This record gives sequence, structure tokens and C-alpha cells, in this order.
Amino acid sequence: MANLNIKARQENTYDALVVGSGITGGWAAKELTERGLKVLVLERGGPVKHIEDYPTANTAPWETKYPRGRLPSKEMKARYPVQQRTGYALTEHTRHFFVRDDENPYAETKRFDWIRGYHVGGRSLIWGRQSYRWSDLDFTANAREGIAVDWPIRYADLKPWYDHVERYIGVSGQPEGLPQLPDGVFQPPMEMNCVEKAFKSKAEQRFPDRRITIGRTAHLTAPTEEQLALGRGKCQYRNLCIRGCPFGAYFSSNSATLISAERTGRLKIRPNSIVTEIVFDEKKNRPDGVRILDAQTGKTEDFYAKVIFVCASAIPTAWLLLNSRSRRFPNGFGNGSDQVGRNIMDHHLGAGARADVEGFDDMYYSGRRPNGLYVPRFRNLGDAKTKRPDYIRGFGYQGGAGRAGWDREPGGFGADRKQALINPGPWNIGLGGFGEILPYADNRMTLNTAVKDKHGLPTITFDAAIRDNEKAMRKDMAASAAEMLEAAGFKNVRPYDGDYALGLGIHEMGTARMGRDPKTSVLNARNQMHECRNVFITDGAAMTSAACVNPSLTYMALTARAAAFAVEAGKKGDL
Repeated sequence: MANLNIKARQENTYDALVVGSGITGGWAAKELTERGLKVLVLERGGPVKHIEDYPTANTAPWETKYPRGRLPSKEMKARYPVQQRTGYALTEHTRHFFVRDDENPYAETKRFDWIRGYHVGGRSLIWGRQSYRWSDLDFTANAREGIAVDWPIRYADLKPWYDHVERYIGVSGQPEGLPQLPDGVFQPPMEMNCVEKAFKSKAEQRFPDRRITIGRTAHLTAPTEEQLALGRGKCQYRNLCIRGCPFGAYFSSNSATLISAERTGRLKIRPNSIVTEIVFDEKKNRPDGVRILDAQTGKTEDFYAKVIFVCASAIPTAWLLLNSRSRRFPNGFGNGSDQVGRNIMDHHLGAGARADVEGFDDMYYSGRRPNGLYVPRFRNLGDAKTKRPDYIRGFGYQGGAGRAGWDREPGGFGADRKQALINPGPWNIGLGGFGEILPYADNRMTLNTAVKDKHGLPTITFDAAIRDNEKAMRKDMAASAAEMLEAAGFKNVRPYDGDYALGLGIHEMGTARMGRDPKTSVLNARNQMHECRNVFITDGAAMTSAACVNPSLTYMALTARAAAFAVEAGKKGDL
């Protein structure tokens, strides 16, 4: 029996374990395998193979079961009461990439929109792909303003890793030379349409401090040899990205990092493996593996490694830490600071403005560009001119102009309806704000052991909300968007401040933050846990503040940097 146990342990032992296969899990797998480690990726959801497991990627509008692919309200209410809060994203075409809420419950002391997808590749298959670097305006903000704790890194620490990531994933964008939004390694930018160009010209003339540029997006516009060798191709402007891209034109774990890792011959992916605990070995005084629950068989199994990367995304990562209790860690794994599950952040959205556009009815555009405009932050940049008296930090805008297409409701019947659909609808334009949320210690999640999920595991209770700073910012987001559209001469300008709750930005952050002091943070400057240096966390949980730009590019840079460090530290015996 002892020999059998030894053999079983040997078969389940790897150089590194990676929990999660989304954007950061894929990057950890790639970097660790390419640096010589034998890696096991543990994914709680089922397998999704690039191309062959995108069942609706080429489904035509007339091939859907439901009109425009919209799921019946009865099904949405019964199965997807939270996921449907995304609006357009959850459809007949995409529901296989979203969890069923009735099978994955959680509690909300205050409303929290937890949008999830459990499968290989995670949310890298459905992300918005907007890719922006942070600046030192962001990394120094907490220290400068006395908020929470200071980041233990600065832009210079991440710059070479931003370069590394951008070259690999492919980011289309336009250099702008703005200190608050550092330029990167870009492929050719996508083109603005005629209305967007007119908007840029007129709005920048009226507001020269508000730069309007094309979005920086992880779509290939001029694939490199490395990208072509992975089987990736140029963006086809279909804008069906959320169904999975059979061309590999947008970056995902499935189309890129996991393929790179598999080609090393040192990767194994184990789907349907819910990691329930980081196992702490009291004799070794360190964790040496994880315990999983097989989602199909219900059996538990342990896997072992000298280094563990937790990349499950901010909420599941915190859940795993809190659920990993032992005599050494009675409050959760590595939670001596009591910061695990606290400081939940997101980006608040749903505030901006829309307008109608006249004078361009004889113009149209080619294809369906999967990208929009971007207006970088122009508030509180460190000078008196941009300082706001009513709030700190700032926001950017994402948006764009277009004409109503086939998916609009033109009215009428028969030939009249067909003719109405053939002709493009009127032009309109919109700007939506993405605002920074501050890290509040009492914005938190806790384990709910009284309510279990379908696997018999504890669920989560959320108690988090935006505060006065964010509410003041939202007023400015709506008003400033409206004045920009008015300056461009557009008609029927309609500012709005709509329905938002934490989580709806799908940028959950902060639940196991980086910092300089083990008493007030969970991770150090290398994304190592202060209390267990062979465990690394590089997903959104690690974020010490939120900035106002999409965070995924920073997650990827942090992961690549941490993986390089982990390999070298392991060689030196420092883990």
C-alpha cells in the first residue's frame, strides 16, 4: 500500500500547478513551460478546443432558434438571472460560455453582478479585448492620496513585460504620446468611420485636453510570423468575437497561450477539476499541492508541485484562499493580514451620453469593426487645471458611431419590412464612461457555509457598493460626454446615468492585494504570498487599486513577470 501511495503521488507531481485557464492561467502555463517546467493546469469547467468548440462561430442570423438569438425571458429568469444583466452578451449564440446561475448561486447583501464562464479558456473567450497600459499616475495614486496601501511596483517594473505581452498577443492601436496612457508595441490601428473622424476633429478643437483615439484592442491587423505559426490570422471585421473566433484573430488562451504551452510538450490540462483547497504540509511548513473535486465523478484527488500559480480570477481565487483553512491558517490560506476577500473593485460604467447624427446619410463603412473610440482620462492628472473638487481619480470613455443595421426593428410587414431592412438606419453615436473605484476595506466577500452549490461547496456572500466618490464621478461622466457630443454639433444629445452595481464591469479586482507590508497586504512585489513564497497570485485579486483602464493587459504582464521570477527563484532554492 505504501508503494502504491508513493507511485500515485509521483504520478500526480509536477514542477508547477496552475489554477485556472483564463487570461492569466494561460499566460502562466505558457511562460512556465517555455522556461522548462512540467505544468498541470487545473480548470473547474469543461474542455473547449480552439475552433472545433465554437459551435455558433459561423451561425447565420436566419439559423437561430429564437429571433435575433435572444433567449426567452422565462429561461433567462430561471437559469440566468444574474448573467442576463450583461445585456447584449448572453444570447442563444453565447450561453454555453456563461454559467447557469441556478446551478451556481451566491448571496448579495448589496447587489453584485458576478458574470462568469467556467470552461477551458475562461473569460478570455468573451472579454472585451481592450488593452491599455497603466502609468505611474495609477501606480502612485494610493500613496499620493493616502488611500489603502501603496503599490510595491511602478511602471518601470512592468514596462518590459508590457512589451513582451503586446508583441505576443498583438495589440492594434495608435500611439498618442500621453503620459497617463503609455504607448505600447502596436500593430496598425483600426480606422475610424466618417462620423467618428468628424467628432474627433470638432470635439478636440473645443476640448484640446480630451484626446479621441481609436481603441487599443487585442486583434491582429498585421500578424507576425510567430502569430501566424500559432494558426492565428488577421481580423475579419465580423464582430462575432464573443462566440469564439475561428480565425484566432483576437487573443485568447485557447487560440494562443495554451497552444504555445502545449507545443513545449510539458503541459497537461485537466478540465472539470474544481480546486477546493491549497494543502498545507505542517511538517514542511509550506504548501506542497492542491486538492481538487472532480466535477464529473465527485471524487477528490491531490496534486503536488513546488510552485503554485493561482489564476482563477479575483473572486474564485479569494474563495479558494478562504476555503483553505488549517491550524496554520485558521482564517484562510495566507490571510494573516485579514485582507483576503476585501477591497473588491471593478470599473463603474453605465454613465455617458448618446446623440443622433445628421449630414452623413450618403456614407457607410465596410464590415463590422470589433472596436470603438477611446477617450483617455483627462481629470485629476496632477495639475491644477485638471483637478476636480468633488472627486479623486478619473475615468475614460469608450464608444463609437454607427448606423442601425439588420438587427433593428423597422416595423411593417412583407415587402415594406424587407426594403426597410435593406436600407441602413440613421447614424448615432455614444460615449460610455469607465470609472475608477477606490479600494474600500469593507467592500468584501465572505464564505457562506450555510448555502452550498451543486457540488456541495460553500458559496459566497457579497457586500460591496460604490460610494460618494464614484457617484460624484458618474455625474461628471455623463455631463462631460454630453458636452463633447454637443460641441461636435450632434442632435438630441441624451446624457444618462443608468443601472450599475459592482461586478457589471466584469473587472473584479483587489481581493488578495499586493503591498509592501505583510500586515496590510497578501502579496509582495513579485506576486508571491507574503506567508507562503511558493504560491503566486497574478489575476485580478492582486490589484492594489483599479485605475480606469481595462486591466487584462496588466494581469498578463504581472503573470509573465512573476513566472520568470518563480523559475529563477526555484533554481536558486529561494522558494
